[in-house]
Amino acid sequence: MAKGFLIDQDGVIYVENQLIRGADKFIKTLQKENIPFTFMTNNSQRSPLDAVRKLSKMGIEVGEENVYTSAMATAHFMSQQYPKGTAYVLGEGGLISSLHENGITLVQNDPDFVVVGEGINFTLEMVKKAIDFILSGAKFIATNLDPSPRKLGWNNLGIAAVVAMIESATGKKAFSVGKPSPVMMRLARKHINLTTAEVTVIGDTLATDIQGGVQVGYNTILTLSGMSKRDQLNDFPFKPDMVIDSIADLELPLPWWS
Repeated sequence: MAKGFLIDQDGVIYVENQLIRGADKFIKTLQKENIPFTFMTNNSQRSPLDAVRKLSKMGIEVGEENVYTSAMATAHFMSQQYPKGTAYVLGEGGLISSLHENGITLVQNDPDFVVVGEGINFTLEMVKKAIDFILSGAKFIATNLDPSPRKLGWNNLGIAAVVAMIESATGKKAFSVGKPSPVMMRLARKHINLTTAEVTVIGDTLATDIQGGVQVGYNTILTLSGMSKRDQLNDFPFKPDMVIDSIADLELPLPWWS
């Protein structure tokens, strides 16, 4: 039976721009042994090429086919719901290109969807237009609901903050496609052509990576090199199959591989 990985990036492979010890060696092992993997990220602003270039600077050489983003999942979902649909977008970069690639037309009036992704260039006037479109019947989509990191000087509000503002103004809840949504978790698995039983998720966040994996029946590994810490394990009604300090501590084959 084939086995493979869905791997989070920030907090598992690197922290900001610093490579986590052993991450490059682990990826090289997967490549050498032909073990399928994809980096699964909630960041909808970066394209797969952006991710590839960032990893390359850290000594990890992969292709765009090794990256799956919430923008890709969102665009695919929308194209399945409304083929050749239209969207008003609060977002940038990778989200825009993914929508185009899936046949979604960006418009300034009467959209089928209002889509919110990461970005720093949209204005309150754009938010007001989004609110009016939703009140007029547009479907409300968020690429993810990641919160702000709440750091001084951070230039990204976090999608959850922008979505909360629009939800409050419209009374409509956004449908989030990114982790931990089963939509993205399943699409990322299909991206590497594996079955549910063949997938292991490696992530640093209990509320996204691990929760998403548990919801769809994947094995899960929590690394403590990022957001979630060991003392938070009891805060959730689910638990990962394995907890490690760093991806450098991960040894193959895994206990559940047969």
